Amino acid sequence: MEVIGAEDPYIGLSLLTQHDFDLIILDLTLPGMDGLEVIPKIRNITNIPIIISSARDDITDKVIGMERGADDYMPKPYDPRELVTRIKTILRRTHNMDEKKEKKEDIFISDPKAHTITFKGHLLDLTAAEYDVLGMLIQHKNGSVSREQLLYESEHIDDDSSIKNIDVIISRIRQKIAKIDPDHIYIKPIRGVGYLLTDRV
Repeated sequence: MEVIGAEDPYIGLSLLTQHDFDLIILDLTLPGMDGLEVIPKIRNITNIPIIISSARDDITDKVIGMERGADDYMPKPYDPRELVTRIKTILRRTHNMDEKKEKKEDIFISDPKAHTITFKGHLLDLTAAEYDVLGMLIQHKNGSVSREQLLYESEHIDDDSSIKNIDVIISRIRQKIAKIDPDHIYIKPIRGVGYLLTDRV
């Protein structure tokens, strides 16, 4: 198990755009921003579980934290073994839920060998660049991907191209998805970062 820590909430939010984390342990007493304010900002980036770990045990903090998207609340002090147990329980539950959703929905399916992507059973007519971009978003489903990463990791987009080209490609992909499902937005912009692909609509 690898743990990455950040005392500054802004650094922590930045790390969420650079790594695929399984879970967040969040303190409420942070420099520059209250932990309760951080939760919705996290939820704008990712849907991974959040455990609040705080010396503040006021019922109001607990209620607000859970309402804003936290999955559990552990008032300090506590036995570290209890924290480990709760982490394992949440991760197991999340893993089982994700598996059930994938089996039930399978909204986006990528076939790397055939270089094709289907959406709700419909084959998307994608250019090579669109396939690269959507494929990367699928790999990081429900997590944000920066424009720079989409640009530089694509095999079919010139490295000298403008970052704005990614916005154009995303727009074209959205239009093709909308022909099949015009009622939902599956590729969401993350301001100042990039994009997030979600099947949780």
